Amino acid sequence: MTGTTRPGRDRRAVLLPPPPGTPRLSGPPRSTAVVGAGIAGLAAATALAERGVDVTLYEREAYLGGRVGGWPIELHDGSTATMSRGFHAFFRQYYNLRSLLRRTDPHLGRLTGLPDYPLRHSSGLHDSFRRIPRTPPLSALGFAALSPSFRPRDLVRMNPAAARPLLDVRVPQVYRRLDGVSAHDFLTSLRFPPAARHLAFEVFSRSFFADPRQLSAAEMVLMFHIYFLGSAEGLLFDVPGDPFPTALWEPLRTHLDRLGATVRTSTPVEHAAPTGDGAFTVVTGRQETRHDTVVLALDTPGLRALVARSPQLGDAAWRERVGRLRGAPPFLVSRLWLDRPVAAGRPGFLGTAGYGSLDNVSVLERWEGEAARRTSRTGGSVVELHGYALPEDADRAVESRRLIEQLRCVYPETREARILDERHEWRQDCPLFPVASYGDRPGVRTPQPGLVLAGDLVRTDLPVALMERAATSGFLAANALLQAWGVRGHPLWTVPDRGRNRLLRTLAGDRIRPGGRQDA
Repeated sequence: MTGTTRPGRDRRAVLLPPPPGTPRLSGPPRSTAVVGAGIAGLAAATALAERGVDVTLYEREAYLGGRVGGWPIELHDGSTATMSRGFHAFFRQYYNLRSLLRRTDPHLGRLTGLPDYPLRHSSGLHDSFRRIPRTPPLSALGFAALSPSFRPRDLVRMNPAAARPLLDVRVPQVYRRLDGVSAHDFLTSLRFPPAARHLAFEVFSRSFFADPRQLSAAEMVLMFHIYFLGSAEGLLFDVPGDPFPTALWEPLRTHLDRLGATVRTSTPVEHAAPTGDGAFTVVTGRQETRHDTVVLALDTPGLRALVARSPQLGDAAWRERVGRLRGAPPFLVSRLWLDRPVAAGRPGFLGTAGYGSLDNVSVLERWEGEAARRTSRTGGSVVELHGYALPEDADRAVESRRLIEQLRCVYPETREARILDERHEWRQDCPLFPVASYGDRPGVRTPQPGLVLAGDLVRTDLPVALMERAATSGFLAANALLQAWGVRGHPLWTVPDRGRNRLLRTLAGDRIRPGGRQDA
């Protein structure tokens, strides 16, 4: 249903009210172990603690936030800095993630908006979303009209019939229609001009840290709906004005402390097992603890490993589904502390295509307070480079040098800069959504009462992705447990769950029969 929106939210955003129940837990106390303190685990822990549940949050790392976490490092000059796994864009349509952050920052004052989402191809073409109308379908028409990557003869060559699925995206129907096709093959069928394909579409597939040949077309098309044709929020986004721990997670930890939750960092869970009376035992290297329920909010390798070490969880079919989950290829984040600034006109963030493995460049002092204070003191710049979907057997030192070489092509003034310090993070823990995998992906609920899943790897049947899928699944997991106790959960919001324009829906040619069945 569409409900009253917060000022600034898309007026067609969809409200998902929770099942009815009591405002807070009453009767006997209930306890939940939340395993994993990334976005999903923090959302679940917050939602449960706010309803009176006794929450213990277990986290392997010394910091909160998971893949959006940060940790202190010492640089060669003796100063300290906060390192992370790289830039994250907090898009305006991340309603549930932003709701989580509003717990400690009601007006989201710790986020700052970047003015544009600029894209640059090595051929010299540039695209920008700053001047494009935000309301669909004017957003798509404006992009085609203003983009130099679209020429009249290219538009004539396109295949409009193949583009019909973009016009009316519905979940889960889009998976029935396109999950068996790769993003690469779907883009090929559109006959987009190559430069426009790189700049307008592959930016979405690369957000999954995956080669488009491996990625389900349904996931990419859903992204296009979320950010472009399905939402009037557009591609405008915010970034934290300080490192992730300071801006986001330390305040949320304080909020959890006030709610009575227990946060145990540097505490990996070794295994979990059901007890004979319907509860669970959670075992760490230090102790065994009994909990009434468990939320597993882990990344793909972490979930697979914990389930493999916990043979009594779930049933055989569910455990096999978890075991079949796959991780995306490795990615590399390189952060460089330079002795001189990049040119004053460089954007805070730039998406790139055609520059080898380089996918984007960030100039951190453009928005981050810690980096800005350092550059004001030293006169240099703090630059971050991302390379996605790298070969698993790649030489990490070689890949790091390649990113730096490509930076010097994108921003030539950096050729003269001396690198005062550098850090390189090579990771492989993001989920992969391969072709024909949607039906096999585990959902929030499991076969075992009291055990739920959360994370961006989890199937939600909602139009959400990436960080917003993580936050949404965390709230869904909490709501599932609260519902079993007769407690009202938390309301959720999503972008419109179907094409928002009647003409486009007509052009898409899809009809939904009673009962949710779709005819193509």
